[in-house]
Amino acid sequence: MTWYTLLVLVVAVERLAELVVARRNAVRARARDGVEHGRGHYPVMVVLHTGLLAGCLLEPLLADRPFLPALGWPALALTLLAQALRWWCITTLGPYWNTRVIVVPGARLVGAGPYRFLRHPNYVAVVVEGAALPLVHSAWITATVFTLADAVLLTVRIRCENAALTTHAVPA
Repeated sequence: MTWYTLLVLVVAVERLAELVVARRNAVRARARDGVEHGRGHYPVMVVLHTGLLAGCLLEPLLADRPFLPALGWPALALTLLAQALRWWCITTLGPYWNTRVIVVPGARLVGAGPYRFLRHPNYVAVVVEGAALPLVHSAWITATVFTLADAVLLTVRIRCENAALTTHAVPA
């Protein structure tokens, strides 16, 4: 399971890199009178995503989950595709991307990159990764619990984000 542990740790480091980018972008957005929405659900999101990574490490170990190639390899491919989509979103939004919902009044909605096809493509990456990463090493309980909890969280998050963008942003 060493390679899987390394994979989860690489994803954790990637998440830390996201937080660095998000903090830098939050400072910039606030300097431009950015308005934050949804502060109440943010700590829940942090706990949920931390729990995903912990579950990915603990469930295969504690429940003696095997690596099943027919499940693990496709799940790994989906995990990697989710990472690529996430960074496509981050680079497309540039200074507007954030882990928080901070909208700069008068900023134009982005209609480039993956946003040409979907309003919230980053959440597609979150859903795919949340299901696929645990399944790389047969952690089906973690995949199921995260997916169900994340569905509730994303319902709140997307409503919050849509309301914030409707209130403050200018259509593309």
